[in-house]
Amino acid sequence: FRTQTMASRRGQLLDGVLLLDKPEGLSSTQALARARRIVDARKAGHTGTLDPFATGLLVCCFGKTTKISGRMLEADKGYLATITFGEETDSGDLTGNVVFSAGDAFIPVTAERLEPVLARFRGPILQVPPMYSALKRDGKPLYEYARQGIELDRPPREVTIHELQLL
Repeated sequence: FRTQTMASRRGQLLDGVLLLDKPEGLSSTQALARARRIVDARKAGHTGTLDPFATGLLVCCFGKTTKISGRMLEADKGYLATITFGEETDSGDLTGNVVFSAGDAFIPVTAERLEPVLARFRGPILQVPPMYSALKRDGKPLYEYARQGIELDRPPREVTIHELQLL
């Protein structure tokens, strides 16, 4: 961090990057706001949204380093996920309401059956963003529309999955 001596009631002119291990239960914006208050920074931004239930690295930028935030949004990222099979939620994650349950018809998933499916997702793929996502349309995150029961058309986006492993 580099701190300039000029301070004001709105925070210090502070330039730097903080690697924050975001805890469960906070949105990325809430975690950034807490970090910003602790370091008393005038200007702050982060390089990508983590769901409130997710934990992990949140890259917080202060001052002049906020200029790299936009470029970092497009950077490659890694995730570790735990998945439950046999149920579907309206949000596509563990916070949603169960809208389908396989019940007794559920056939247990084996590594042998799952591996060919995972192979189809490796490399460049087209992905339709879920309605419950932080992607914005007309300045509002998609999840705000979804919570109002509004379903918007979302064009598929090309993403590249460099590595996908079953652990």
